[in-house]
Amino acid sequence: QVQLVESGGGLVQAGGSLRLSCAASGRIFSTYAMAWFRQAPGKEREFVAAIRWSGDSIKYTESVKGRFTISRDNAKNTVYLQMNSLKPEDTAVYSCAADKNYRSIVRTTELAYEYWGQGTQVTVSS
Repeated sequence: QVQLVESGGGLVQAGGSLRLSCAASGRIFSTYAMAWFRQAPGKEREFVAAIRWSGDSIKYTESVKGRFTISRDNAKNTVYLQMNSLKPEDTAVYSCAADKNYRSIVRTTELAYEYWGQGTQVTVSS
C-alpha cells in the first residue's frame, strides 16, 4: 500500500513563499514519476507540476512557470514544491500524486496517477 503525506501548507500574503513536501512510503519511490495537483473551491482539480522518476524531466502548468519549482529527493522518498511570488489565485488544496507506471515519462493528466495524498491547504491573502 502506497501512502503519500503532504505538509507545508498554510496562510501567506501575496508575494510570499511556501514549500510543500510530500513523503512517500510503500513502494520504490525512486522509479515513479510524481506530480502536484491543486483544487480551488468550486473548481476542478488541475495539474500544477510533475517530475520524472530520474528528475531529468519536469513539466509545469503555464500559470506557475517561473514561480514554482518541483524537485525530489529519492534518498528521502520525498517530492517538494517550492512556491514563490504567490498570488491569491494560487489558493487551493494541493495534493501530491504518484504515477501508475514504472519509469514513465512525465504526464499531466489525473488518470496517469494512481496514488494520492490527502492534500494540504494553501491560502494566499491579498
